[in-house]
Amino acid sequence: MITNKADIIARLRQDLLALQGFKPVSSTDADIGLGQINHSFPNASFPIGAMHEFISADKEDSTATGGFIAALLGKLMRNGGASLWIGSSRTVFPPALKFFDIDPEKIIFIDLKREKDVMWAMDEALKCDNLVAVVGELQELSFTASRRFQLAVEQSRVTGFILRCNSRNPNITACVSRWKVTSLPCLLNDDIPGVSFPRWNVELLKIRNGKPGSWQIEWIDNRFHHLSSANSIALELQKETG
Repeated sequence: MITNKADIIARLRQDLLALQGFKPVSSTDADIGLGQINHSFPNASFPIGAMHEFISADKEDSTATGGFIAALLGKLMRNGGASLWIGSSRTVFPPALKFFDIDPEKIIFIDLKREKDVMWAMDEALKCDNLVAVVGELQELSFTASRRFQLAVEQSRVTGFILRCNSRNPNITACVSRWKVTSLPCLLNDDIPGVSFPRWNVELLKIRNGKPGSWQIEWIDNRFHHLSSANSIALELQKETG
């Protein structure tokens, strides 16, 4: 029996989150290794079964965002299952997904010429509860369409990602979150040019019932590392492979 005010308020908050689509999930499923970023989310866990919107200003930012989304997909798919990636101009090189611990055959790519066809395919895919996640590349997204997507994932528990590049109208949407991801210079060993571990500046611009924030993180050894700790880890790995 709930007897004090604090317990009543906590219970009401949980009831409100459930009504808004933030249904409780197991701690194992909810923890995808984002570390400090989790404190910004309702229930301190990445919202699954929700729509997440990513805004990119140009192709360079869109590529960085695609890498970050791939890293998220790898964590969401770690227990099996398949995902869809829908767009009109594929920019993802499937074999490269192995870098994010994803078997390329587990991602089904759907290439469509018209954005309205991408929208239709997303509408249908987000209703399929056999999928883990759906990624859609759309330049524009109306509030009505985003609301339709959000209602669909609240029923199917599929996690949706919208990647919007060079949008002419970054309007308000019904997505649970809005992100902006840009690339950061990689840490190079002895200033020698080359390819190192990807680094991102990750901005959570909006999160329903949460706290926006900004972080600098790196992807090393199939894990997210916040930059303060990532520097030393990257140097050790470079020494081992050096």
